[in-house]
Amino acid sequence: MSEKQPYIVSARKYRPATFKTVVGQRALTATLKNAISGGRLAQAYLFCGPRGVGKTSCARIFAKTINCMNRTEDGEACGVCDSCLAIDKGNSFNIVELDAASNNSVDDIRNITDQVYVPAQQGQYRVFIIDEVHMLSNAAFNAFLKTLEEPPRNVVFILATTERHKVIPTILSRCQVYDFRRITVNDIIDHLEYVGTQEGVKTEREALGVIALKADGAMRDALSIFDQVVASTQGNVTYQSTIEALNVLDQDYYFRLVDTFRNGDVPAALLTLKEITDKGFDAQFFVNGLASHVRNLMVAADARTMSLLETSEEMSKKYSAQAPSLPVEWYYSAIKILNDCDFNYRTASNKRLLVELALIRLSRLLLPKETQTMQAPQPQVPSSQSPQVQNGKSTAPQPPVSQSAPIHSGSDRSQMSQQPGQPSNPAQPPFVNPAEQPQVRQAGGYNSVARGGVKKPTSFRLSDSGQPAISKNPDEKRKNLFSQEQLLASWKEYIETHPEQRILVSAMRVSSPQHIKDLEYKVTVEHPAQRQAFDSSMPELLNYLRDRLSNDFISLLVEISDKQESERVLSPRDFLKKTLEQNPGLASFLNDLEAELE
Repeated sequence: MSEKQPYIVSARKYRPATFKTVVGQRALTATLKNAISGGRLAQAYLFCGPRGVGKTSCARIFAKTINCMNRTEDGEACGVCDSCLAIDKGNSFNIVELDAASNNSVDDIRNITDQVYVPAQQGQYRVFIIDEVHMLSNAAFNAFLKTLEEPPRNVVFILATTERHKVIPTILSRCQVYDFRRITVNDIIDHLEYVGTQEGVKTEREALGVIALKADGAMRDALSIFDQVVASTQGNVTYQSTIEALNVLDQDYYFRLVDTFRNGDVPAALLTLKEITDKGFDAQFFVNGLASHVRNLMVAADARTMSLLETSEEMSKKYSAQAPSLPVEWYYSAIKILNDCDFNYRTASNKRLLVELALIRLSRLLLPKETQTMQAPQPQVPSSQSPQVQNGKSTAPQPPVSQSAPIHSGSDRSQMSQQPGQPSNPAQPPFVNPAEQPQVRQAGGYNSVARGGVKKPTSFRLSDSGQPAISKNPDEKRKNLFSQEQLLASWKEYIETHPEQRILVSAMRVSSPQHIKDLEYKVTVEHPAQRQAFDSSMPELLNYLRDRLSNDFISLLVEISDKQESERVLSPRDFLKKTLEQNPGLASFLNDLEAELE
């Protein structure tokens, strides 16, 4: 009975043996073949690129081809001559490989330079392949320079590295540099399909697409993951079994979430998040995955950017089908919200609430303005009156505003909302109490949770802060009335929600807005740096206050305090000068004595 053949992993078993079998590097391999056919061989080559894209494989194929005794018509190695067979078996004296990651000293390089004068066996050239060359020490690089620049005629050096920027310029100038690119998703899928056919494994292209995306452009990683999935699924690689074996979140969750965002269905979005976390997925992992999904939808919305999609053909069709369902401006704002959530995740004390808040904001982006909190008309306050502090929490309904508690507004004086007990006007929308509505912060403002379903907005535009603003009439100015206490509450909320603006927040904690006239307020600071912080963040701060208080006429004036600086410690000479200025009699006495200041 014959012995069973030992198992060989796919990354080794299907390693390229000719230029034709190299995946995803067609232009580069064509250049190398032309150089060999034309006899234009350089003394040194540098192969650069990410891991697992074929740098070392191409170096071995190159060494095998230039030593082949019977090359084919298309410039490939024959694979049957003595030189090819010796290289395939790994016992050829014409190829010397050095792993610079573990052999990076001067002695290791000197061992290489001492061998360059040994003549080739069963071929024309001796090829020295140095992998991870960027790991060599500076002394080793310097010891290698002279030999690399002027090696014997029968010697070729091939250096490989994943970090080209760590190779010193004097080495780069002595080499022909070839940049290997990341292998595309479709190329990986095609090769995995070929491997599956050779191994008798049933595969689905959608499942292979998941493997290709997880490999991140590295064919070696893709083959290793493929072996893992085949072992887990017992030779039947389906989409569902693949995502379970690799613990990958199903893309259908992201497509479902985008549909809930379009419909403004906040509860459905939160329930989907719970379903995902119950499966054991980390919330930050989910946020990053959703951000990537929204980014793919954004580039799929325009035919010119479809080439930016790094996914399988089947998944590209799904993106193209869903992308037109949302305006492009929504994608810009959604990516900003998700990026902020990911940025603040590490420092957030309640991480789940942070993610839920991001989902709520995404669900509220498309709500039309008429479904949000409706405010009553505002009375105009004479500029001579100073603002009175009212209760920061609004109550509904409210009685007409009296003269003892004026509320600033730029509109004409009118009555407040309907009195308790009065019949409601069916033609007029009911008054919604902002304090009773949950509010969701957006960059620059808050939007109250709407009632009565979602309507398609008649217009969609971005505000100065980068967030979408939706209204029927973009030119319409908000004139909501507010109290000094409500303004201070919004001021405090800005401080709490923008801790990254340290100088501004520090100034805001000690300086509160003081009323000047109408809707003009003044802030007094003590240092020019604080004023500069206000000036640089003024558009964002004003947008926040205006959106929070629903009034577009608020303005802020920042001034530096005119009070004198605290007295500094004076030198003895300066102290005496100041004393003489304040005491003319003492100055006259010193003058009589003909005393002088030294």
